[in-house]
Amino acid sequence: MAYAAFRSIGAYIPPKIMTNFDFEKMIDTSDEWITKRTGIKERRVAEDNEASSDLGVRAAQQAIQRAGISKEDIDLVICATVTPDYLCMPSTACLIASKLGLPEVQAFDISAACTGFVYATSVAKAFIESGMKKTVLIIGAEKYSSILDYTDRTTCFLFGDGAGAAILSATDKKEEAIIDINCLSDGNHDDLIQTPGGGSKNPCSQEVVDNKMACIKMKGNETFKLAVKTLTSDVKKLLEKNNLTNENINHFIPHQANYRIIKAVGDALNLSEEQIILTIQKYGNTSAASIPMAMNDAYEEGRIKAGDIILFDAFGSGLTWGSAIFPFSPNK
Repeated sequence: MAYAAFRSIGAYIPPKIMTNFDFEKMIDTSDEWITKRTGIKERRVAEDNEASSDLGVRAAQQAIQRAGISKEDIDLVICATVTPDYLCMPSTACLIASKLGLPEVQAFDISAACTGFVYATSVAKAFIESGMKKTVLIIGAEKYSSILDYTDRTTCFLFGDGAGAAILSATDKKEEAIIDINCLSDGNHDDLIQTPGGGSKNPCSQEVVDNKMACIKMKGNETFKLAVKTLTSDVKKLLEKNNLTNENINHFIPHQANYRIIKAVGDALNLSEEQIILTIQKYGNTSAASIPMAMNDAYEEGRIKAGDIILFDAFGSGLTWGSAIFPFSPNK
């Protein structure tokens, strides 16, 4: 039987930094208020001539190199993003595959917002375990600066740009395999996080432009309450299903949306500070890119070693949520 193994991680962090003090000059806010409410101190901003595919390519190159494979080995590319290069088509995954110089390959995007990388991991696992694919490149790439209203003091300081990528490949060794993934959604709460304009419901128009309806809108308080409850419950169910406890987890890598959410979930799961990977203070919320970017930070710091058990946990627009648990299994 074929199993799916998580082989490598990579990321691209745009060099341009935007601090809370920069936002003090733009909107009615302060570094103290932003830090207290979210834990964010800085976020990264891509260049004007960079698109999500460009960020994704840089992250993918690193993941491919670290996996010790050739580009020709890749037979599927999945990109999780809500800030695609183009509104409808072509997919950002196709553009990334082309820019990487891959041979003809299946490629498509996933739109699951902040849960996108967990969803992509789930889909890659299914393709590998079915025997349809052997080596899958998954990417979370976001240029949130392209959909922010920098006059909206409720959202504009929350988000940043960046990308993360990973290689998953087939293995016959169960000890290397992804243990389990759970992904769910509930569209009844679609109004909590939206970009209300520019799609088929509210097509591009002067009204959409004037009211900045193609920018993200979010109901923060309602989202916070649902996120803590849902993420905690989801992880507990996943651990119980697989006869695991919090003590089996070496690294908890949650979606980096808000420090208070991460802290509340970590406390509810009885996880120590040493187990929790935290990058919200440096990068803000980078949506589908946040989990792989956080994992890459921990990897480059030497915290993540081969065989370590990793737990992903994410929550995003849709509403979507998901968790994944797996050993980090780099190619020997």
